[in-house]
Amino acid sequence: AMRLIDATDTNIQAFKKSGHKLLMYMGWQDLAFSPRGTVEYYEAVTETMGKSTDEYARLFMAPGMYHCFGGPGPNKFDYMTPLVTWVEKDIAPEKIIAHQYADEKEVRTHPLCPWPKIARYKGKGLPEEANSFSCRAPQ
Repeated sequence: AMRLIDATDTNIQAFKKSGHKLLMYMGWQDLAFSPRGTVEYYEAVTETMGKSTDEYARLFMAPGMYHCFGGPGPNKFDYMTPLVTWVEKDIAPEKIIAHQYADEKEVRTHPLCPWPKIARYKGKGLPEEANSFSCRAPQ
């Protein structure tokens, strides 16, 4: 079982050649595994495989999310629809909208961006709404 969660091989050439797509996600407040370790693995894959890695593999980090769900930030999102669209229509996800609920009421939406891009506030609009943000490369 540990082999499944202890990914260390950064050469995913066979995966790429097969035509598969990899959509990874993780919460920045994951207490079960190291979020930084996941980022480091993805960056190492990109270094091994080249800049075109994002054509078949993308990582989305969720601020305030625990292990797979829960936490103080927007932590509910549909990752399957973007993955199916990517596989079936070859349209890679440029963002995934995450939702945060309090007492079963939506209180915030926030874009999850493909690493290394991050959601930056546009300077206008409500900070609780995803469309007030854009995915941009870190400065």
